[in-house]
Amino acid sequence: MNAGRKDHDSQLYLRILENVDRAVVAIDHAGRITLFNPTAQLYTGLSERNSLGRHFEELFSGQEALLYLLHSVFSEGRSISNDENIYLRRPSAPPLPVSASVSPIYGDEGSQEGVVLIIRDLSRVRELEDAVRRSDRLSTLGTLAAGLAHEIKNPLGGIRGAAQLLAMELPEESPLLEYTGVMIKEVERVNGIIEELMDLSRPRAPELTGVNLAKILNDIVLFQKEAYRGKDIEFSLKLDPSIPPIPGDENLLTRLFLNLIKNAGEAIEKKGRVQVVTKVASEYHLTEPGKRPAPLIVVEVRDSGRGLAAEEIDRVFTPFYTTKSRGSGLGLATCQKIVSEHRGFLKVSSHPGKGTVFAVFLPFLR
Repeated sequence: MNAGRKDHDSQLYLRILENVDRAVVAIDHAGRITLFNPTAQLYTGLSERNSLGRHFEELFSGQEALLYLLHSVFSEGRSISNDENIYLRRPSAPPLPVSASVSPIYGDEGSQEGVVLIIRDLSRVRELEDAVRRSDRLSTLGTLAAGLAHEIKNPLGGIRGAAQLLAMELPEESPLLEYTGVMIKEVERVNGIIEELMDLSRPRAPELTGVNLAKILNDIVLFQKEAYRGKDIEFSLKLDPSIPPIPGDENLLTRLFLNLIKNAGEAIEKKGRVQVVTKVASEYHLTEPGKRPAPLIVVEVRDSGRGLAAEEIDRVFTPFYTTKSRGSGLGLATCQKIVSEHRGFLKVSSHPGKGTVFAVFLPFLR
């Protein structure tokens, strides 16, 4: 009975190690890898077969932060962790931001038999931190811009009024009418930009209804196909039919996705593809006190355009920054505001020459 219980416990421990979303690496007293769970294989890009029996200094060669933790625990016999400054190098993928903790393994007689290394993937945490940082910065810029806009609107109204009065006083054949027309047109254009700026800071709560994302996206793509009929752009939709209507402001969400899909088309110079994808983001959840975690729906807008350099990605949400020859540079800042108002977040990934993906994550709150 006792042996059966031990076998059951051993099987349970193995299943936990195989399914836990942390990399678990056990190392014996000689520094050899004795356990390398599936998540460790996923994080490092190394197989269990090629890892077991190797010395940890060989396996993590050049990764000084990890080696420091392991050597410290072997020599001092106490747990130690690092939650901030570790990037796990991988043979065929970019470095992965992780946190790591190392603890000694003691035998029945109290002697140290090895150590266990536990690694947690922080890439999604970093993405969320970046999204929050952009949102906070946008809020500050929006408040500042709104204050400036108020100061500009009054004299701008005076200029427009004066130009209109001047146009009324001039004879119909006067060549100066062309100039007053330009003045009034440009004043209206500047006023439109100011209105967009003020929208960034207006605390208007979304009017939530059940929004059918598939219908919104279908309609937008249908119109964009017509708008870009003169260019060789293929628009495609890959929508998850299981996604029900989500709570949202239909007008704001339409504006959001119209802006992103239009930008995707404009990013393609001659020939290319714009794809819109919806799916459930199983790796993210919105958690509120006293409520069950809510899943997030993700809408990805992918284009095969010129892409963005790394230094451009963080700047594209800044008001007045634009990579277009024409444009106010307020479109993506407005998109960020709409997403924030829906308690979601916006993520962008891009590589020069390989296109760009804007991913909108929206909570499905019942």
